[in-house]
Amino acid sequence: MELARLVCRYAERFAGLGGDEHQVGSPLGAWLVLALAAPTADGALREEITDALGTDVADAQRLVADLLKRPNEAVSAALAAWSGPGFNGLDAWLGELPAAVTTGEVPTQQEADQWAHDHTLGLINRFPIDTQGVLILLASALATRVTWLRPFDLVDGTELRGSWGQQLTRTLHAPADLGHTTSIIATDRAGTVAVHTALADAGLQVTSVIAAADVPRADVLAVGHDIATAHTSGGIGSSVSLFALPLGDSPLWTITERDAPAGGEQVEAVLPAWSVESKHDLLTVPSLAFGAAARSLQKLAQVDGPIEAAQSAVARFTRRGFEAAAVTALGVDLSARMPPPPGPYRTATVRFAHPYAVIATTRAAATDPWDGLPVFAAWITRPDDVSAGDRPSGDGAGPASRRVI
Repeated sequence: MELARLVCRYAERFAGLGGDEHQVGSPLGAWLVLALAAPTADGALREEITDALGTDVADAQRLVADLLKRPNEAVSAALAAWSGPGFNGLDAWLGELPAAVTTGEVPTQQEADQWAHDHTLGLINRFPIDTQGVLILLASALATRVTWLRPFDLVDGTELRGSWGQQLTRTLHAPADLGHTTSIIATDRAGTVAVHTALADAGLQVTSVIAAADVPRADVLAVGHDIATAHTSGGIGSSVSLFALPLGDSPLWTITERDAPAGGEQVEAVLPAWSVESKHDLLTVPSLAFGAAARSLQKLAQVDGPIEAAQSAVARFTRRGFEAAAVTALGVDLSARMPPPPGPYRTATVRFAHPYAVIATTRAAATDPWDGLPVFAAWITRPDDVSAGDRPSGDGAGPASRRVI
């Protein structure tokens, strides 16, 4: 869980990207690229980078190596560090990177685009930055395509209520059943939130967390990371009994009560399908330390050209499964170029009907570095109708290549 803790911490900074619009990203993908660059830094630049990483350079390198040594069934991962020909001053740094990191000459744009395609199950076909004129190029790619242990049921879109319910023909219903967990949790940072977790067949879980509409996005995402990673180790916060809440409708749920042979409670969820594509300029948030990493690489190579750091990410949440991918790149250029284009029984129905957070985490053995690792994070502001959001996206190959239909 050590890397999971560091990525959750970094995700707070990553949340500064993109504002409140519909978006997805991978703090883990960015953290991994920053860790690759970290050994090149010294002095104040190293302090800035290690502050962002949350640990020292040697420990970050160890965590990267451990992660790559243990391939995960649900998430494919690739890292690369490429350099231009004739810059021998980079050899010592490149030679000390984890063995699983791909090295060599900076690829052409076509080769970089193909690398992105090959390492994201075909979900991303364009590398985030233009490779022409680049001297040093670091990249990470993460991808998943999984199927839920139990598909969602379908219900009329009006069950979601609110403005989203008016937009949709059909939406997703998660009963209190194997493969779906829904709860109401009291948190210090975001107040009382509703949480739904869907389990996939390959060691991945996707956790959706919704708070009151006036709770800031950054707080919901932070609480979402805490809850998602804690779910793999026994839970977090204080679960709220339905008997402690008033009957009837509220903005986040409806609670009903009936007489039953045995008292108790259960929580189910109604939430939309969704899809999202995002591109993030990682230099716009200084605390992510990509500017410091680029300056360190420039200092090592003794060049002073333009720099670029970007991440492209996509994700889809459907009735039958989940798929997501992210490619993160940091490039140091030689020259300027154009930018790239018996009793009471209560039931609560939780409705994800305004913007909310989604965190995808891996599940593995407690000794596995992938255990509890948050891989993707999304902020959902635009729902999809199930008829549009449940189409297959094609077959993948290799790890995490299950087809979602």
